[in-house]
Amino acid sequence: MTEVTGPLGDTRRPLTAVAAAERGATRIADRVVAKIAAQAVREALGPLPPDAVSPHATVVVHHDSARVHVHLELDYPSDIGGRCNAVRRHVAERVEALTGMEVPEVAVQVERLHLVPAAAVAQGRTR
Repeated sequence: MTEVTGPLGDTRRPLTAVAAAERGATRIADRVVAKIAAQAVREALGPLPPDAVSPHATVVVHHDSARVHVHLELDYPSDIGGRCNAVRRHVAERVEALTGMEVPEVAVQVERLHLVPAAAVAQGRTR
């Protein structure tokens, strides 16, 4: 065994090698994973309509997997299915990258559509 001497000459307990599995576990609370998921939704959507409610998420964590349910609002008209798929993909990637958890499910619930003013939407063909 190796003893370590501190800066003042005091002797500390001996260094021992402890296997990683025996050191303990890291637990990430559901609400923390939910905040990460909500931030990922904001990243995927970009700027929100002025009167939109910020996206939020609920998460159920079981062992090393997280099932995510996100609630959001979108502009209309837009490709709703395409935007929801982009949100699903981005949320799964970010939660996996930041927590190390598997994300087998990301359910997206569109709570409200915000009508984009006609002037902002191109009507017909433009020459």
